[in-house]
Amino acid sequence: MASDMTDAAPDSVQCPVCFKDFTAGTINGHLDVCLLKSDTDSSPSTAHDSEPPVKKTRITAETAATTSSSSSSSMFSLFHTNKGKVSVQNERNGLFTSKQSPSGSGNKGVKRLLTEAELGAEPAKNQQLGQTVKAAHDLSPRTLFTVDKPLADTLRPNTLEEYFGQSKVVGQQTLLRSLLDSQEIPSLILWGPPGCGKTTLAHIIASNSKRKGTARFVTLSATSASVNDVRETIKQAQNELRLCKRKTILFIDEIHRFNKSQQDTFLPHVECGTVTLIGATTENPSFQVNAALLSRCRVLVLEKLSVEAMGLILDRAVARLGIKILGHDPANPKDQGQTHGNETSIFIEQKALDTIAYLCDGDARTALNSLQLAVQAQVSLARPKVSAQNGSPQEILVTEEHIKEGLQRSHILYDKAGEEHYNCISALHKSMRGSHENASLYWLGRMLEGGENPLYVARRLVRFASEDVGLADPSALPQAVSAFQACHFIGMPECEVILAQCVVYLARAPKSVEIYQAYDNVKACLRKHKGPLPPVPLHLRNAPTKLMKQLGYAKGYKYNPAFSHPVEQEYLPEELRDINFFKWTPADP
Repeated sequence: MASDMTDAAPDSVQCPVCFKDFTAGTINGHLDVCLLKSDTDSSPSTAHDSEPPVKKTRITAETAATTSSSSSSSMFSLFHTNKGKVSVQNERNGLFTSKQSPSGSGNKGVKRLLTEAELGAEPAKNQQLGQTVKAAHDLSPRTLFTVDKPLADTLRPNTLEEYFGQSKVVGQQTLLRSLLDSQEIPSLILWGPPGCGKTTLAHIIASNSKRKGTARFVTLSATSASVNDVRETIKQAQNELRLCKRKTILFIDEIHRFNKSQQDTFLPHVECGTVTLIGATTENPSFQVNAALLSRCRVLVLEKLSVEAMGLILDRAVARLGIKILGHDPANPKDQGQTHGNETSIFIEQKALDTIAYLCDGDARTALNSLQLAVQAQVSLARPKVSAQNGSPQEILVTEEHIKEGLQRSHILYDKAGEEHYNCISALHKSMRGSHENASLYWLGRMLEGGENPLYVARRLVRFASEDVGLADPSALPQAVSAFQACHFIGMPECEVILAQCVVYLARAPKSVEIYQAYDNVKACLRKHKGPLPPVPLHLRNAPTKLMKQLGYAKGYKYNPAFSHPVEQEYLPEELRDINFFKWTPADP
């Protein structure tokens, strides 16, 4: 076999995993199959303690690929740029020299080629492995509920057909859907609230790319990855593109956690197509993502999942777990649940699923993890009873009360430092301006129950008292200031009723914006004035010194309290003598 490698044609490319020669047109397809096979062979699920040990298989660059995949991707050592790592070429040299070395301690750790007997044993081993993988996908409800991974991650869909709630973005006949089907994936910024499916959509794109072999997929999180990690991944992508003609899709979760200088690292590589960037963020990318990077990506706005979409997600989850919904079969109120041997049958009320869909506030992760928590609790309670009954099957029913006990309260989406903060305060301000007291109370509750600082709300009410109520009700400003001081004295939760009283008072008060508009006109007049600003008239100036009196300061000023009748004198500069800021507009000459 070594002689075949040395006699390979000059235009052939050698696979760095199995060291076979292929043409440049077929190497990409072979690499996908070879890497997936190596990942499967290294799975711990293939180990059987009851069987005798098989012959020692070769240790090739796939070992390095398995190690490096835990940090970034399934890359073989040829694409690692660290000088401290052993190259594949050195491994090949070890393969050739091992045939000339005598057997014994000198051969320990040296890589060797597969023998014919080992090659013949591979099909049987792969067949046994396939049965093991199939069994892993067909786990019982009890097994799925006792694994370490959250249910939201375990049941993550791999196809767009199982991806619910974002039909406006990836539905049929949409531009992105056609691009995904044709594997022409542009750089994307996925923007949406938590649990709406940003990471899931990225994994669906990755699954399609791996299945068709058009690109490799690398995942990094901005919460833990450094700039050096990003640069290392980009170097691997450059090597992959140069050697295998295959692009790299780089998924950055929570991309807003990178500062602007860190985001600049992606710019040249996204521009030239070395990597296709997919960033996920819960913050408004207009403020949190570099404008230069934003111009090179397409922003997809994912909406909060509706109750209907959440119901479909929960239905898919209970069907996958083998849990039956109570009363779905009118002829048999308790349908036969999925039973594995002597395992317990699990039922759940439809009302319980509806409660999850309504209380999770459009967050699929919260919904699935709440379902997992409720079922886990009931399964744990049923274990002693099953043991007492000598392992006979038992039925478990998950009710609405179990769901509410796990959730405790409604999951409220509110980010005190993010866009939802500004959205809610804007809704409160405009509801009070429109004299809608019920809506004003609702938006106040959304903010306070979401953890907003009450003093921030009180400061906004003080501003509203002058901006929107103004002279129509002069007592509104003392009311707002008193509410601010009371909130400062006693804090939450006692001050919530004080803010509610002030909000309702301002909503019911008559509105006048003449002060607000008049002062805006003054600012516009100052900004639009051409040339130097007019001086203060001499008769309006103070004259505390003799020199100032000699210069004419305060000369001709009429002291109003000294007159019993209205005093006629000018208070504006001569250029503005006839202006009325309550009626003047910036468009006037």
